[in-house]
Amino acid sequence: MPIDQLPPPEAKQYLDDNPDAVYLDVRTEPEFENGHPPGAINIPVALPGPGGQMMPNPDFLAVVSKVIPRDRAVVCGCQVGGRSQMAASILEQAGYSKLINMPGGFGGLQDPTTGEVIPGWQDEGLEVEIQVTDENSYRGLIRRP
Repeated sequence: MPIDQLPPPEAKQYLDDNPDAVYLDVRTEPEFENGHPPGAINIPVALPGPGGQMMPNPDFLAVVSKVIPRDRAVVCGCQVGGRSQMAASILEQAGYSKLINMPGGFGGLQDPTTGEVIPGWQDEGLEVEIQVTDENSYRGLIRRP
């Protein structure tokens, strides 16, 4: 089953209409700390490895499974949409069925093939918060029993 794709304004409307839905920000911790959609939780799908290269986060699925029940709707977002698509695919294989990827992500994207600009959450002027707590940060979520 294909993963639904909603650009930022439609993703925000979906979150507003579905208060039980979760915005899963799969960017790195520093990216998340610099701003994220209100109510988002941060579980990076990839982490910087030796030399700064991004490597899959081996704990991604385990932490998501602790924090988000499989029957909840999940909107996956990253910086431009690639990592969030990867995260949504991982979650789909793990039995999550209400999945949405947000192309354009938080920061926007220019399609290399067509040149089309896909505005991100921030570009669209949607609300951004910088508050990081144990309830929404990866450091806090990974420690949950």
